[in-house]
Amino acid sequence: MPPVTFTLNGAPVTVDAPPEMPLLWVLRDMLGLKGTKFGCGISQCGACTVHVNGRTTRSCQVRVETLQGDDVVSIEGLSPDGTHPLQQAWKELDVPQCGYCQAGQLMAAAALLERTPSPTDEDIDRAMERNLCRCGTYLRIREGIHRAVASIADDADQADHAGEES
Repeated sequence: MPPVTFTLNGAPVTVDAPPEMPLLWVLRDMLGLKGTKFGCGISQCGACTVHVNGRTTRSCQVRVETLQGDDVVSIEGLSPDGTHPLQQAWKELDVPQCGYCQAGQLMAAAALLERTPSPTDEDIDRAMERNLCRCGTYLRIREGIHRAVASIADDADQADHAGEES
């Protein structure tokens, strides 16, 4: 099979991989991006969650051959410097315990906020229910999402006030 070209974290990449190779292993083994984790390998835990064309996707189950021309965002692409409001909230609240699932949790939460900028607890629970956390930090994850929403709103208010002063 010919090489596959897709956009990864905003930059074009071309990989020459076996067509059936899962995106997870392309990211980790071929491209050196270790943030996306292997959890179960059967699309059940969410540790390997990335965005493909803006949708949460289990990278352990996506064959690289299907990605031609697609837009892929891994945890490394959420923000280049770790300043995404979700990442900041995770740090402020000390959300992770062991941290293994957190890249997938963050990617699922980011997709939620793209779809639903002010989610309720029910929205959060529904969006996050397929991402498992063995340490049980679900309440801190929910609180982190709410904190990120508040931070985004504060930033928007500050930008509005700055615009009014100009």
